[in-house]
Amino acid sequence: MSLLRPVYEKYFRVDVRGIDNLPAHGGALVVANHSGTLPLDGLMLQVAVHDHHPAGRTLRLLAADLVFMLPVVNELARKAGHTLACSDDAQRLLARGELAGVMPEGFKGVGKPFADRYKLQRFGRGGFVSTALRAGVPIVPCSIVGAEEIYPMIGNASTLARLLGLPYFPITPTFPLLGPLGAVPLPTKWTIEFGEPIPTDGYAPEAADDPMLMFNLTDQVRETIQHTLYKQLVRRRSVFF
Repeated sequence: MSLLRPVYEKYFRVDVRGIDNLPAHGGALVVANHSGTLPLDGLMLQVAVHDHHPAGRTLRLLAADLVFMLPVVNELARKAGHTLACSDDAQRLLARGELAGVMPEGFKGVGKPFADRYKLQRFGRGGFVSTALRAGVPIVPCSIVGAEEIYPMIGNASTLARLLGLPYFPITPTFPLLGPLGAVPLPTKWTIEFGEPIPTDGYAPEAADDPMLMFNLTDQVRETIQHTLYKQLVRRRSVFF
């Protein structure tokens, strides 16, 4: 946190809204949009919860397999409290009364072209809804504005990405043209907004196996995040202020 906080406060100048929608105790699943070419949004989300929640809660992010396969990144992710994005790990966290965070767009969201900014990608098969239903915890939609512009991805060197075993290899206006300097993100102004929780404790245990219910709840969460993103974009004065 001490390393991330200056970036959060001074560089991206993050505004946080709706933090009281996260419960003071007990488990909850935070579901957020994902963007930015590099997944800095997850780290800033973690700082937002840690530093602004009245009860000082900690968010445990459910990360993709690739995160735990990369040297150095793997160790940092573990120390930051992240764990594998699988139902077993998520179930254990929620059963212990922890806050777990998931970004269902995955690489489709974080690696989408700049032309598709703030357009949510597919939310997978709704596995996060099933996990929340089984644990009986609320789902808290979260919308992040500002991350889309830190690395405007104008191209993808797909052949190089395959050779490196990566889901994509981004080309931005500054990278790889400017070398390491091109990896410095643009200092955009961020807003993180937590929406009203969607309760799941009123459903029977077998509801987690109902595909129609999972589809409806997944669609509800996705539409809530998308609608909030549009509202934030209308309100903001500038990408950088």
